[in-house]
Amino acid sequence: MTYSIEVEALSVFAGASRLMGPVSFRLKPGGTLVIMGETGAGKSLIAQAILGTLPAALRAEGKVFVNGVRVDQKSIADRSAMWGREIATLPQEPWRALDPLMKAFRQVAETHRFVAGKTRQQAERDTKRDFEALDLVGAERKLPVALSGGMAQRVAFSAATAARAPIMLADEPTKGLDQERHAKTVELLGQLPREGGTLIAITHEVSVAKKLGGDLIVLRDGQLLEQGRVSEILDTPEHPYTRALIEADPQSWPEFPSGPKGKVVLKTTDLAINRGDHRLFEGFDLSLREGQKIAITGPSGIGKTTLLDALAGLIAPASGRVERSSDLTPHSVQKLYQDPPAAFPNHVSLARSLKDVARIHGADWKKVLGFLDQLGIHHGLLERRPDQVSGGELQRISIARALTVGPKVLLADEPTSRLDPVTQRETLEILSRTAAENQIAVVIVTHDMNIARKWADRVQTLGPS
Repeated sequence: MTYSIEVEALSVFAGASRLMGPVSFRLKPGGTLVIMGETGAGKSLIAQAILGTLPAALRAEGKVFVNGVRVDQKSIADRSAMWGREIATLPQEPWRALDPLMKAFRQVAETHRFVAGKTRQQAERDTKRDFEALDLVGAERKLPVALSGGMAQRVAFSAATAARAPIMLADEPTKGLDQERHAKTVELLGQLPREGGTLIAITHEVSVAKKLGGDLIVLRDGQLLEQGRVSEILDTPEHPYTRALIEADPQSWPEFPSGPKGKVVLKTTDLAINRGDHRLFEGFDLSLREGQKIAITGPSGIGKTTLLDALAGLIAPASGRVERSSDLTPHSVQKLYQDPPAAFPNHVSLARSLKDVARIHGADWKKVLGFLDQLGIHHGLLERRPDQVSGGELQRISIARALTVGPKVLLADEPTSRLDPVTQRETLEILSRTAAENQIAVVIVTHDMNIARKWADRVQTLGPS
């Protein structure tokens, strides 16, 4: 029979170094494959190798067939002709999938019109339907830069599925979404195989894998650990890492210890934040002390990221006050961005970026390498550019870079959203310990209430004004 996707002994290399593989699998129409594993294991490399979008410094070996046709030897022009029509992708970084100069509604409408071949009226009608189904009403006229992470994820999802390509590659499709929208996205993804399509979903969430079902691949350090049916592997895992991955769900974490608290370093009084003419929230009060950990939660699009911008002094509040301790310098407040690739220059190596930060702030390079070691980042990755490492690796490198500056206040926007549960817990333990040892006040934004309750000293929830 003809398979939708057939992969034979696929491996990805950087020079002579094997980053991932070999892996093999076959999917019939109506089939689902879930790929799980630790951050940096090579999960996204499988999707990129299938699509033909690997970074130039990487190369793939093995065979890839789409609907019975071998595609790995085709030119990029021939492979790109399939994108959106035969095979669609939802990449891990939604902002990179969206045109920064095109408003949200038009991005999706153009896919309906020019990829799916609909009339203008049909395209606009179907786009309106998509926006209503994904709770995006009100985002139609916004540019990607004005969207929250969760909203950008949903716009990218809508654009990726607009032409109803029969094969979908979804890379961490639920990250950054609140509970209600998370469930809706998983439901929409599950519809594709039920309607005869084929789904490959990359996720670090065990609950998502269980809901999608189908086949499962578990990777670690680029190596295939387990392969089989989702239900069988997750119910009776054979490999210790698979068991650790299942047991590391934040719901099962113990509470993180609290460290000693110092003086108040940042305070807000009756704070109100607008986005354009729209009031996101108001009446927000916060008192943040040295060594304290506070988690901010709330639905997607409520203004959590914008709040961090106000706390960092990057934007002015609509009303209310933000007061900072007089001994805080401009560099004493550091922000970790939700989209780590956007926080690094793409044309230089990670080593150059980090060395520039260390030089400007007078930090010892050994101190930088020490933070990277604690966070599980191999020094060899630093020779690559940001687009040549995984989102989870880049997220941890961002943390190391921020700590290099010696901040007194760290504002972290979904700082572990791209990490598998094992690495997520380890990273938050390091952040908690470093904050206590150096009396750093930390505010994190998270959609995961389990992380908020287990990690933070206090949880504050934003709601609509």
